Amino acid sequence: MLKETGRVYNKYEHRNALEGILYRMRTGIQWRDLPERFGRWNSVFKRFNLWSKKGVLQKWFQSISSDNDPEWLFIDGSIVKAHQDSSGAASSSDEAIGKSRGGSSTKIHLAVDSGGLPVYFEISGGQINDIVHAQSLVSAAPKSCSVTADKGYDSDNFRAFIKANGSIANIPRKENSKTGNGHMDWCLYKYRHLVENAFLRIKRYRGIATRYDKLARNYASNVALAFVIMWLPMHF
Repeated sequence: MLKETGRVYNKYEHRNALEGILYRMRTGIQWRDLPERFGRWNSVFKRFNLWSKKGVLQKWFQSISSDNDPEWLFIDGSIVKAHQDSSGAASSSDEAIGKSRGGSSTKIHLAVDSGGLPVYFEISGGQINDIVHAQSLVSAAPKSCSVTADKGYDSDNFRAFIKANGSIANIPRKENSKTGNGHMDWCLYKYRHLVENAFLRIKRYRGIATRYDKLARNYASNVALAFVIMWLPMHF
């Protein structure tokens, strides 16, 4: 991981390219509109696309988020609008862009630790129900004492999965349930806003709040970079 990081910061042109990538993520502009001070726009894009192919930005996120506090785990999903420029990729897959009455969209599925810092995420089409990615979120995230989520994750199978993984499911049942919510730790449930706060923080970047990337891996790389920025204050 240190070697991957060095590939960026040991060379001026790589550092300049990274600053251009951050600028584009912050403003949401097209690559062609990137200011010249970052170098040629197509050179910056090619560098970003190469790092995306090799999973470099995801590796940064995995490395920096390894210093987490996994006592509590909070999970949720958030929809982002996919811009019309994000369609038309030369790919046989849907590239995690869903179609609905509201238009094209992508969903970010996220798990955060006790401090509200991201530890794992996945992306899908915006029409995908949260529960579809629930088990993979929990299994890929650090093992925790409890998993807290909203009613969208109300599923006996999911609760059983959490229990099998050695955690407690702090998920309320829907109003029409006959079982009730006697199992709930409502005090802990109040902290579920931590995962919602994480979404709010990365959506300050226009390139995250609206998806402009045609390829799912490129958008995921931008999301990973945004989460890395969230983690940086914890390492200085």
